[in-house]
Amino acid sequence: MKKEDCFYLGRVAKLHGFKGEVSLFLDVSNPEDYNSLDAVFIDINDHLTPFFVETLKLKTKGFAAVKFEGVNDENAAKDILRKDIYLPSQILPELEGVNFYDHEIVGFTVMDDKHGDIGIVDQVIDLKANPLLQVLKGEKEILIPLLKGLVTKVDRNKKELRISAPEGLVDLYLGN
Repeated sequence: MKKEDCFYLGRVAKLHGFKGEVSLFLDVSNPEDYNSLDAVFIDINDHLTPFFVETLKLKTKGFAAVKFEGVNDENAAKDILRKDIYLPSQILPELEGVNFYDHEIVGFTVMDDKHGDIGIVDQVIDLKANPLLQVLKGEKEILIPLLKGLVTKVDRNKKELRISAPEGLVDLYLGN
């Protein structure tokens, strides 16, 4: 499995007990969507290595306690600490309309109704209270709250995200 065929799910954050269990940080909007995982790919020295899930219990704030097959003690668990976790992109159902996966729009051009091209999506900062769209326009960073109704169109063919930014927000960053 190649990284470009996968999406970033999160990271092995810390040990969880002494019998090989680890705590995963799931860097996703809805951790509950991943409650029934049976396998993940862990990036070990730039090679995606499959690990099969024995048990998974969702905890709070995007964390999950996981026991992987073959990881039966603290030493084996230490080998996968602070490693990134991936899943194949093909397992995600295709979204339609203005719905999108955070990783899907990275690199898309952002077109605002008033200002036109305001930059390229660098990342979606997934804050629970106020998720943000981080857009880069040259050296400038624009942070746009992902409010309901902000995104008016997702054009996957053109790799464009059309938005209607709150009045004055883009001007604040670009000085127009």
